[in-house]
Amino acid sequence: MVSAGSADEALAVFERLRPDVLVSDIGMPDGDGYSLIRRVRLLEDDSGTRVPAVALTAFARAEDRSQALRCGFQAHLPKPIEPGELTALIARLIA
Repeated sequence: MVSAGSADEALAVFERLRPDVLVSDIGMPDGDGYSLIRRVRLLEDDSGTRVPAVALTAFARAEDRSQALRCGFQAHLPKPIEPGELTALIARLIA
């Protein structure tokens, strides 16, 4: 597991490591999770692969979930979450 403190740092880590799963908060310094996932998906267009991505956020309205899915996340989990719930979701996404 690797963490990043900002959207720019997360993108740099993504480019370097190409993780099996991306879990991102929506509210971040120097951008947000929506712009991060758009940038990740643009990078992936060149490679032909798609990393499963989860939006983990305090933005819990139906509109927030819809926006996260439209931007390229496969799942949206409102905070607070149970660790087991996140683990089970990740297992389903990578299966």
